[in-house]
Amino acid sequence: MSQPSENKMGVMPIKQLVLSMSLPMMVSMLVQALYNVVDSYFVAKISEDALTAVGMAFPFQNLMISVAVGTGVGVNALLSRSLGAKEQEVANQTAENGVLLAVVSAAAFMAAALLFSRSFFVLQKATPEIIQQGTDYLRICGGLSFGLFLEVMFERLLQSTGRTFYTMITQSVGAVINIIMDPVLIFGLGPFPRMEVAGAAAATVLGQIVAALLAIVFNAACNHDIQLSLKRFRPSRWIIRQIYAVGVPTIVLNSISSIMTLGMNLILISFSSTAVAVYNVYFKLQSFVFMPVFGLNNGLVPIISYNYGARKKERLVEAIRFGVLLAIGIMLVGLAIIQLFPAAILDIFEASADMLRIGIPALRIISLCFVFAGFNVIAASSFQALGNGVLSMIVSIVRQLVVLLPAAFLLSLSRNLDLVWLAFPLSDAAAVCLSILFLRHTFRTVVSPLDKS
Repeated sequence: MSQPSENKMGVMPIKQLVLSMSLPMMVSMLVQALYNVVDSYFVAKISEDALTAVGMAFPFQNLMISVAVGTGVGVNALLSRSLGAKEQEVANQTAENGVLLAVVSAAAFMAAALLFSRSFFVLQKATPEIIQQGTDYLRICGGLSFGLFLEVMFERLLQSTGRTFYTMITQSVGAVINIIMDPVLIFGLGPFPRMEVAGAAAATVLGQIVAALLAIVFNAACNHDIQLSLKRFRPSRWIIRQIYAVGVPTIVLNSISSIMTLGMNLILISFSSTAVAVYNVYFKLQSFVFMPVFGLNNGLVPIISYNYGARKKERLVEAIRFGVLLAIGIMLVGLAIIQLFPAAILDIFEASADMLRIGIPALRIISLCFVFAGFNVIAASSFQALGNGVLSMIVSIVRQLVVLLPAAFLLSLSRNLDLVWLAFPLSDAAAVCLSILFLRHTFRTVVSPLDKS
């Protein structure tokens, strides 16, 4: 098969390229954010225990997603860099080894979910009803997790070669199927039996499996920059090490949010259960602001990696600068909406008077972190794309575990709940300072030498 002279990531004007690759990802991420809210909405209609069971499954599910996405990010960075350097064989082997890692990871989590789901909920000291519902939910989500791992991997192969439009289709179709099937399987509409919490899990894995099949088809039919071959495939230790050099920091980065959330819940419960509810509502709301920036991040990584591999310093730098401006702009819009309409936003969740009293100042204070966070996300994508994913891991650990949790705990000693929310903007401000230092180091040691061809 003939190789194109140059992928669009090396020749298209940067602003047009970033928008063309990122906008489809932003749309699909927004659909994912909508799904998160709708899914919780339907589960809550079963019972409060059902909602609690699904919430307590979050750490396990988040770990699955973190491993899938982190491995995909490592494949994305190495594959795009190899294409930019015109190393076709390395690109093909990267894709093949990435699929192998997805299959192995899925098998490990499937076994863990089937064997240890009940123990996972018992360890969290849940009630018998929550243990039963949570076990039913997690055994399905984890036991059929091959859909999640294959979906993420094959979508990353499409992203790595600039075909983000197809990933928008796969993610959107998967999320829409999930949203449609949630009430059908939860409540037993039409010919389907009432499955309750297990129905929510079944809807989730069904959407993932359909999205995975679509991503596989799109790669086979439309992704001509890489050629997968089962016959010639051999596992490569070097490629796997390169994938995880970027992927492991991303896995850790995404996983520590579970620790941070658990820690914040423990701090906030000392004030009231309503404080915890407000924090969880914020988590749902902030996804609508962060998801477009994460979509921008997913579009930027292959662009930066490709032009780094092609030694095109000017295009690489322009992509980072434009990405920072776009991210800050998106975050400013989100900040303005939350600052102006916190009560209306909380009313979507049928907030009580107590929740409004706590939630209005909470949303206004926490959302101050948005502008800082936009810069931090793009800085993290730059580190990943340039093969320094460990730097983004360090920034995330410092922000969430070294600054945010200790600051929240110390501020909670004042017994003034409003002060506790200040930990969020304080931690993101600290992360900006660290990101700037790491970016200067990266430009000096990695980007500047590109001038010396």
